[in-house]
Amino acid sequence: MAAAPPLSPTLYLDHKQHQHFHNPTKALPFPSSRKNPLLSLQRLHLFNCRCSLPSSSSTTTTNSVTPPHYSSFHDDPFRGTRFLSNEELENLKALECFVYLQDLESGSLSVRVMRTDEMDLTAELLAESFAESMLMPLGYGVLMRFLVKQYLMERRAVMPHAVTLVGYFNGEKGNELAGTVEVCFDERGANASPPTPLPPNSSPYICNMTVTKHLRRRGIGWHLLKASEELISEMASSKEVYLHCRMIDEAPFNMYLKAGYEVVRTDNIFILFTLQRRKHLMRKKLPGCNSFPESDSDDELES
Repeated sequence: MAAAPPLSPTLYLDHKQHQHFHNPTKALPFPSSRKNPLLSLQRLHLFNCRCSLPSSSSTTTTNSVTPPHYSSFHDDPFRGTRFLSNEELENLKALECFVYLQDLESGSLSVRVMRTDEMDLTAELLAESFAESMLMPLGYGVLMRFLVKQYLMERRAVMPHAVTLVGYFNGEKGNELAGTVEVCFDERGANASPPTPLPPNSSPYICNMTVTKHLRRRGIGWHLLKASEELISEMASSKEVYLHCRMIDEAPFNMYLKAGYEVVRTDNIFILFTLQRRKHLMRKKLPGCNSFPESDSDDELES
């Protein structure tokens, strides 16, 4: 499926939509929370996950019960000491309670907000996806994981205005991390340097989505997108959701169209001179939580 945004002054890990490199040694010290710590890497779009769309017979539920192992996001060590309004405290509580459950053909998927003790695992998945799309040498793996974790820590500090979701697949190998996606709800959660074409800061934005390599083509990417939209319907005042898709990524593009997104703008050809791929900015107006289309079981995204 689709992906994530860039990374340069901002991190956006994009499976196929990677961005570019600057000198990695310039990544430190890290900027303030709204700046992407991955300054060394020119916008990482992680948008394009490779996976299949789910069977039309599958069922979806959103559980409002907080799992007992959750610690309060209000006490999160990465949140800092910023004063939270009553509305923000309520939104934090809603994020704690959000769980998206889905039965798949070969197991089940649960999507929820990433916990602090899952940050290393999530950073590793994002770093591997970016390295794979960029054909990076193995020696960059440690650096990439470090930079991505710094990004996740900084994005964690803007909760509840943006959040990182993780999906766990329970199948033959037990419960394992299956994918991740970042959701920005409003202007305070927006990245300081989003990819082009620029989306409106005040609107919800989906990015940095990827699926674990051996779990692709099972519908996980589709449901990460669906879970993101359901959470946006609960958390955001604006229901116009934006994301990016590279022009060369036909399968993710078709999936977005199937999910109800439309192209609103496309990069000018001169973006190629900045060593970036041309991208579509796509938008969907959410009508309601239960209106997400079902996909046919034979719809698959090629890797």
